[in-house]
Amino acid sequence: MKKFNPNKNIIIALVLGILVVTVLSLSLAKRASGGKSNIVQSVVNDSVAVMDKVISAPVRFVENSIDSVRNLLDTYDENQRLKAKIDEYDNAVQQNTNKDREIKTLKEELKLNETLTDFEKITANVISRSPDSWQDVLIIDKGSKDGLENNMAVLSNKGLVGRIIEVNLASAKVELLTSANETSNHFPVRISSKNGESFGLLKNYDEKLEALVVDQVTGSADLKTGDVVQTSGLGGNSPADLPIGEVVEAKTDKFGLDKNVYVKPYAQMYDLSVVTVVARETGGE
Repeated sequence: MKKFNPNKNIIIALVLGILVVTVLSLSLAKRASGGKSNIVQSVVNDSVAVMDKVISAPVRFVENSIDSVRNLLDTYDENQRLKAKIDEYDNAVQQNTNKDREIKTLKEELKLNETLTDFEKITANVISRSPDSWQDVLIIDKGSKDGLENNMAVLSNKGLVGRIIEVNLASAKVELLTSANETSNHFPVRISSKNGESFGLLKNYDEKLEALVVDQVTGSADLKTGDVVQTSGLGGNSPADLPIGEVVEAKTDKFGLDKNVYVKPYAQMYDLSVVTVVARETGGE
């Protein structure tokens, strides 16, 4: 095996170093004199330029990649901040909508209370409503300690919505007029028309027409659309003159013996948050 000679390598390196220095010196001298570069100088310059491109290209690629990743991360962070702001805005809009609806409901309840000047009233909040009996029963946050009793009439929005069927110390159950319970103690009503008054019993609810149904109608008055329906007070379980709704249709049954009157209620039954319980007429027992 040929023995490695370090002295020879050192000599070669020195020679190459001298040549490079010489070429650079000649290049500088030539540039200073304004002359053209020779072949050796051109080869060296081109080699240096190529090597610079080869070495610098990966460096620039890495730098550009890092910048791209950094920009991508900055964009992601900015998007997250914008999404958070949008969510906050949407929440604020929804809260304002809810507050506007609550204010509207309270204004309607206040207006209703102002019309019931002849009655002792108790305002209550709806605290629950069972999904399996949504059209039948709701629970309010007032009870016997507040003076509530069974069969008291309950109103909301602009009219009658039901009656109390169960009273606890601090809560009570309200059966709505939309209940399918046909054994319930229904309201006697008075229908006022231009040519007289008729009386009947508010008995059930027609889901298809979204109307209350009054049957056992007595009286010879010719009932028309828009006639006003109120409680009559007959039977003693509820006070008279509580608003219920307006007539939308009146027709006899299939046997021609009884007249059914369909009433569009003033109050809606599906979005109740506040109700007014009529305790009694002022000055009465």
